[in-house]
This record gives sequence, C-alpha cells and structure tokens, in this order.
Amino acid sequence: VVIYVGGVAELTRIKQTATHLEIGAAASLSAIMPILLHHYPDLQEMFTRFAAPPVRNAGTLGGNIANGSPIGDSMPALIALGATVILRQGESQRRLALENLYQSYGVNAMQAGEFLECIHVPLPPPAQVFRCYKLSKRFDEDISAVCMALAVTIEHSKVVAIRIGCGGLSEIPARARACEQVLQGKPWTEKTIRAAMAALNNDFTPISDMRASATYRRQVMQNLLLRFFIESTDQQEDTRVYDVRP
Repeated sequence: VVIYVGGVAELTRIKQTATHLEIGAAASLSAIMPILLHHYPDLQEMFTRFAAPPVRNAGTLGGNIANGSPIGDSMPALIALGATVILRQGESQRRLALENLYQSYGVNAMQAGEFLECIHVPLPPPAQVFRCYKLSKRFDEDISAVCMALAVTIEHSKVVAIRIGCGGLSEIPARARACEQVLQGKPWTEKTIRAAMAALNNDFTPISDMRASATYRRQVMQNLLLRFFIESTDQQEDTRVYDVRP
C-alpha cells in the first residue's frame, strides 16, 4: 500500500512564528527553499546541489530527515541550526532535538505508530554566523562524502553559542560535541580553532568507502572548521559557490 501525504494540508503547511519556522513534514524541498534561504542565505549552495529539480519538487524535508541517512544533506544544517522535530501518534505529540532522533545506523527514536509531523527551525539570532559545506566527487547530483554545518554566535570576541552538525563522518548525522566544548566561551581566534580542529578526532572516527577515504574525511572535517573561521573573520566570499549555471 502506498499512501500519498502531499494532499494533507497540515503536513504541507509552512509558517513563521515569532521564534521559529514550522515546516510540515510533507512540504517539498522546492516549497521550503524560499523561506529558509530568506533567513539562512548560506543554504543556497546546499539547496542548489541537493539532487535535481524534479527530485526537489517531489521530495520532502520530512522524508530526508526520517530516512536518517548518515550522508543526508539537510540534517547537518538543521542540527547546527538547533532544529527540533514533532512526532505524533494519534492525539499525542512529543518534541525531540533533531540530533536525538538518530540512535544508530538505520535506527531512530520513533516509537511504533509515531510519524514525523513537522520540523521547527529557530529564527537566527542577530549575531549568529552560519555556514553549510558539502563535499562530493561530483559537484552536482552526488551523495556527500562530508557535509558540515556550523552556527556560531560571537559577542565581545568570544563564542557564546556554537553548534556543529556533521554528515558522512559517522553512522548517523551527529553534533561535534567535543569540538563545540573546546570552542564554547573561548576567544574566537585561530589558536582556539586549532585546538577545536584536534578535538574533532574525539567526535568522529570516519570510515573509508567508495566516496572518500577515512584519511581524507579526517583532514576535510578539520579544514572545514578552519575555513569557517576564515570566512567568519575575513569574509572571503570567493571561497563559496552561490549559483550554478551552464
């Protein structure tokens, strides 16, 4: 039996509140792009490289999240942004931080009879800097070898909030908690970043597969953190690709 949920208004609704975006699990990727890009312009490259237009028109954010692939493109960004998911069973609802939805490869925290109803994405605080990076063998229509998203809030040259979401580095999409701990409350300097780069080895033990070697992934995850620091301080816009045209 195949059940089409695209006609259920409650599951395709997209609305903005004073604190967050509420995105129905059956809203298509194409439908959610404008409002997400309005608040988080750096998602442009990720969305441009996310599959192809026909897939984005039919595929849903909820489907990408519920599938739970360790190399899914949306989850690292949403984890970095502090997204939560609303799970429903009948009249009962419960909320989970997105990173807590994933337990192990192919296993999530949804109970029997529960389904993903919607996703809440917080609106960005004024001082937040956000970046999302995807590395793959092909630029277009390819599975990620490594995907990393970072959201940092800096006040008086110190890190007051930091979240790092990663894909392709473990069996599930995950936060880099050891790295975050090194950065939290510290000066936003290259010295701090270098220490945080080393801490990433405590968060992840990448594997080798057809997409990339473990050595490559380990080097890339550290270099992306350094790249984020450079972009957040020097605004090197030529390090990013915002538009792809033939």
